Amino acid sequence: MSTATISNAFNRPDQLSAKLRERILRDAAKLGYHGPNLAARTLRRGESDVIGVMLSDSLTYSLSDPVANQLLQGVSEVLVERNKHLLLLSSHIDSSEQRGAESLPDGFILYGTIDQPSFERVKRTGKPLVLVDFESDEITSVNIDNEKGAYKIADLALKQGSNEVAVLGLKLIDFDRVCRLTQADLDAEYKEISRSRLAGFTRAATENGCAFQPDSVWHIPINSTANAEIAAREALTKHPRPNVLLCMSDVIALSAIRVARDLGLDVPNDVSITGFDGIPESERSNPPLSTVCQQSIEKGRLAATMLLDGADDKQVTLETKLEVRGSIGNS
Repeated sequence: MSTATISNAFNRPDQLSAKLRERILRDAAKLGYHGPNLAARTLRRGESDVIGVMLSDSLTYSLSDPVANQLLQGVSEVLVERNKHLLLLSSHIDSSEQRGAESLPDGFILYGTIDQPSFERVKRTGKPLVLVDFESDEITSVNIDNEKGAYKIADLALKQGSNEVAVLGLKLIDFDRVCRLTQADLDAEYKEISRSRLAGFTRAATENGCAFQPDSVWHIPINSTANAEIAAREALTKHPRPNVLLCMSDVIALSAIRVARDLGLDVPNDVSITGFDGIPESERSNPPLSTVCQQSIEKGRLAATMLLDGADDKQVTLETKLEVRGSIGNS
């Protein structure tokens, strides 16, 4: 039997009868051969059919984060349709094994604010890149208008006559513990998209006559329930107590709703709470969470499509969508 016939059994099954292909696969399995070797095929064709997604955080954290999961869902949908494979990488890892893995993909989607050494290393490969939630004038990217989305949800909450505002922020400074901000923190340059969301909150508060001070802004280092509950408890026991909590993620906002309930506060009559993301849990909470839907699944789909289609130097900004529900007074 020719090598071409055996190759067709694995790669072009439509070229063979079902009976012949079944016999080839059965005989190959007996010999311990289960299909073409990816590394060998990569050397031969110069392509691996693998797309790398480099995450700004650790794999453990990213796989537990609902927003990252939505993005990966969108990416995976497109890759499955195009018969491509997915390789997950973390920009926090700098090792020979990681650098070896980075040589495999045909292109990369970089999600979030990638560590600079990893970013430069991937750029030097010369392979196609698409950035998500990170802006660059030189590299194809998919983003949302974070400032505009944050402004719209804050403006909606503050138009209910509120005057005491607190912000539960996410990754506002380079510090690994929950804390309140100082003016020096706000003045320091920081590239995370959370700064754009804070700018939107600040503009809405100023326009509604309830500008807040730096010590009414909490920094939460990672998007986790445990960290969010610490910040929410501090904010909701502050004097004077805020009657609006502007939260930079749905995970934070949902944690704040639980803390408010534990403290005997009614949402939204005692305190209005807003989120940002649009994860499924936001609609199922009690009360349902008013939030900004940032279309994470669509961002993933679009990023993967643009990468595979070779959309060079194209910057796309998706519209955010307000989801107005019961966590805002008089909504």
